[in-house]
Amino acid sequence: MKKHNKTVSLVLGSGGAKGLVHIGVIRWLIENGYQIKSISGCSIGALVGGIYAAGQLDELEKWVRAISKFDLMTLLDLSWDKGGFIKGDKVINELTKLVGSQNIEDLAIKFTAITTDIDNEKEIWIQDGDLFQAIRASISIPMVFTPYNFKGKRVLDGGIFNPVPVGPTFVDHNDLTIAVNLGGRPQYETKKRKKNIKKIRELSLSPFKKRITRFLTRLIKANGKSTPNWDAFEVANQAVDAMQSQIARHRLAAASPNYLLEFPRNLCGTLEFNRAAELIDLGYQKAEEMLKDAHK
Repeated sequence: MKKHNKTVSLVLGSGGAKGLVHIGVIRWLIENGYQIKSISGCSIGALVGGIYAAGQLDELEKWVRAISKFDLMTLLDLSWDKGGFIKGDKVINELTKLVGSQNIEDLAIKFTAITTDIDNEKEIWIQDGDLFQAIRASISIPMVFTPYNFKGKRVLDGGIFNPVPVGPTFVDHNDLTIAVNLGGRPQYETKKRKKNIKKIRELSLSPFKKRITRFLTRLIKANGKSTPNWDAFEVANQAVDAMQSQIARHRLAAASPNYLLEFPRNLCGTLEFNRAAELIDLGYQKAEEMLKDAHK
């Protein structure tokens, strides 16, 4: 392990399953002697960052590396709420069992979770209180998770207004601010490889599509409407990704970190958590590529 005294404010962006790269980035920083003193995260960034701040990254990594497509289906607690088709309670309950209940102010590392007060159009920084309530408030991806009631406010994913939340680090006095953006420009494949990847992903996601489509069909038919169109959901999800990518680009231009690690926004699907090993390794490799000379 390389030994030096660089302290880091780490900013972890939103992006669904793509955010498993955060685990690899943190692993590289730890192995190379960096001292992570502060974490600001939204959505999956809040989840990974919060669990690391609680000292339980090993447990999280073991858990996600072992997740299968079947496991994911069992964690989809489908909701009748029109605000989203997953409640998110099962995921949070599993993580609380894994990590234990903790308060943010008791963590060894300064931690901020970002969420969005959708009714008042405000960004909220959560810096105290129950860790997993903060994480649940931050991961409410539009159309996927139902909105969460946080202190009487209806909140959604922190990435809506601030996909890469550098702001909370402004008051830090660390040597480096390192940010991870999951909304980078799309990565394009050759036609043949793209076709093969699409086929593989369609096969891997088919259980999700079937289960959610059956659920939405029952819901919509109950209201006298037509069968849902999954393709329309995917197009809407891509549109949200593109919008957040633009927001991140503008906000990062105004508040540039010392180092920015970017991953393409089409790296994987929102719910492809069964690709954990691949994504964690990719995060580690990117950190090595971008940060290997940062301590010189």
